[in-house]
Amino acid sequence: QVQLVEAGGGSVQTGDSLRLSCRASGVTVSSYAVGWFRQTPGKEREFVAALSWSGSTFYADFVQGRFTISRDDAKNTVYLQMNSLKPEDTALYYCATQEGSPRASPSSWPYWGRGTQVTVAS
Repeated sequence: QVQLVEAGGGSVQTGDSLRLSCRASGVTVSSYAVGWFRQTPGKEREFVAALSWSGSTFYADFVQGRFTISRDDAKNTVYLQMNSLKPEDTALYYCATQEGSPRASPSSWPYWGRGTQVTVAS
């Protein structure tokens, strides 16, 4: 059974940093793609970043070099380091995993965590 558990969210000020974690069980993150998505009330879930099994990284345009996705194979955990946070980054952040190549469409990802809330005050 695949389980993903996100952690690391919180309430911060503009310009602060947070590191989100996604701990996986039932899959080996070094053999799967892992992605981060976010969603705000009334809006569709949107792609943030992804890491392929081979280590290639992909980012949404709005990240603009502020976020970094990485992986710790020993801990079977994927991280999203978020720097220079802005109020518009406020959202519920989800991680997801799949066997294939990372895609921006949320419908391409079959396994999801429950999310961790990030709130950035101005």
